[in-house]
Amino acid sequence: MKRIPVFMLMALAFACKGKKEELIVDQTEEIVEEAPVEVVEFGYNLNDYTVQKDTVKSGDSFGEILLNHRIGYSKIAEIAAQVKDTFDVTKIRAGKTYTLLKTKDTTEKAQVFIYKHDNINYTIVDFKDSLVNAVRYKKPVKIVEREATGVIETTLSDAVLEQGIDYEIINKMSDVYAWTVDFFRLQKGDRFKVIYKEKYIEDSIYAGSGEIIAAYFEHKEQPFYAFRYENDSILGTVDYYDDEANTLRRAFLRAPVKFSRISSRYNLRRRIAYYGNRVRPHKGTDYAANVGTPILATANGTVVASSYTRGNGKYVKIRHNSTYSTQYLHMQNRNVKVGDFVKQGDVIGWVGMTGNTSGPHVCYRFWKNGRQVDPYKQDLPAAEPIKPEIKDSYLKFIRPLVTQLDCIEFHEKKEVQEEYLTELNDINETDNVTNNRQSK
Repeated sequence: MKRIPVFMLMALAFACKGKKEELIVDQTEEIVEEAPVEVVEFGYNLNDYTVQKDTVKSGDSFGEILLNHRIGYSKIAEIAAQVKDTFDVTKIRAGKTYTLLKTKDTTEKAQVFIYKHDNINYTIVDFKDSLVNAVRYKKPVKIVEREATGVIETTLSDAVLEQGIDYEIINKMSDVYAWTVDFFRLQKGDRFKVIYKEKYIEDSIYAGSGEIIAAYFEHKEQPFYAFRYENDSILGTVDYYDDEANTLRRAFLRAPVKFSRISSRYNLRRRIAYYGNRVRPHKGTDYAANVGTPILATANGTVVASSYTRGNGKYVKIRHNSTYSTQYLHMQNRNVKVGDFVKQGDVIGWVGMTGNTSGPHVCYRFWKNGRQVDPYKQDLPAAEPIKPEIKDSYLKFIRPLVTQLDCIEFHEKKEVQEEYLTELNDINETDNVTNNRQSK
């Protein structure tokens, strides 16, 4: 065998190394950096900023938030003054969220403040330039129609929540049926169907319930339909009417508080423990509720008294017309003064324990022609009805909604349970037969 000199082996090694390195260089591809994907929100490319999201803490102020992000006192005062017509900086509230867009340098100085009023509405305060600007921003909302049903086993609240329905629908249903259905005396077996709207932002983020389109409530085996309708004959008023074009609303609400219980009715021979269990006429209806519960005006009218006496505590009296007046006793605080005009459903005060009372409640008193009477025994006037000339249009409008409601099937909780128990019994019987065979 012919031996290769060492110097030639070394030269070959260097040559191979060079070729290998050359090959690697040839195979290297040029790396091109891709531009970051634009993330645009509220009209800003968020890639251009350092983004910080936070929540307003108790005791925080607009000025303190900006001061902590490199904005000086004079600039803060200038911002507040220039945006006051659009955004009152003193009214930011603890628990609300906000977003700061800050510079990307080491200072991270705030340039834009975005305040979230709710899931849909925002205020944007832009102060990155010398001209300060504030605008209201509303996220696009997608409206989806929903159907739901429920059967009352315990309370309306439980029936609604069992179906995964927004709790706000309870309040809206109570408003729709405020006089037609007595929500203080619902019975087991009462049931409902409802067609309503839900709001979504960015297609998937729930932003609350919309109005009730139509509803059916079966109370004491009596059906009550309700349809939302814009009554053009009364300046475009939107109200609820039944399947015969009768208004569901009365001139007076049934009660001055929502979802309360009647702790004492109008009774001229009631014995009152506070006065030593002596017989003393009780000319009001007591609604037990937690301190701070809003008290509502039961009808439109003018406040004729907003005062305090030892017996009544803090109270409000409203004159509705020449026939009817109402009074609301034992308030924690009043929200109206003499001469104010209030509309049905306005908050006129809050439940308290002022005056002669042994617990938190509102005593609701009702006058007819200057005499205190039991409101539950009065044939109270209805609200403005649909005029005869548009009745046919209304009936045509609700026809498909009646069909839609009638086609919705109730989700009977009891039937579902019975079906489940039947299946469970069948499984147990099959298991027992199998076990008996194996044991033999």
